[in-house]
Amino acid sequence: MNRTLLKPVGVLVALVGLLWTLQGTGVLGGSAMSGVAFWAFVGIVLIIGGVALYVLGERTLRARRRDRDDSGS
Repeated sequence: MNRTLLKPVGVLVALVGLLWTLQGTGVLGGSAMSGVAFWAFVGIVLIIGGVALYVLGERTLRARRRDRDDSGS
């Protein structure tokens, strides 16, 4: 995966995880997932994964900027 896509994909995954967590806990109704604890658990896992992707993308971009700045000196 292109490293520059890690941050936006991480945000998207975390938002889907938040939606699924809210549905699984019954806060958001109107779907077959509403009130099913399995989806709350899966949502939490997705939130953690999304945050991890975002952090990985941020660290990668910082390292790339640092390397670029060091080579320009």
